[in-house]
Amino acid sequence: MHDKKILNEQLISSTVEIAKEAGEAITKIYNSDFDYQLKKDLSPITAADNLSHIIITERLASLTPKIPILSEENCDIPYKVRSKWKQYWLVDPLDGTKEFIKK
Repeated sequence: MHDKKILNEQLISSTVEIAKEAGEAITKIYNSDFDYQLKKDLSPITAADNLSHIIITERLASLTPKIPILSEENCDIPYKVRSKWKQYWLVDPLDGTKEFIKK
């Protein structure tokens, strides 16, 4: 039980660091003159969405290689595959892109 608690504390600490790193990248883009594009569903996406997605998913994959990742920017994984997952990371790299664009 003690080892499980340490593992959970380490995992939490590592995920907090990943979130901070992604947040710093988002802030740099926020403070710049950035543009946006529209996705297929006509929702906006910025470089901050893309960069934070890359940071978070790459770090999580390295941290927990056996746990799959479902991200807003990578959601084309078929349900047939996802339905078999016992656990997974659910990532929304930048929640509120429309508000982010409006600053």
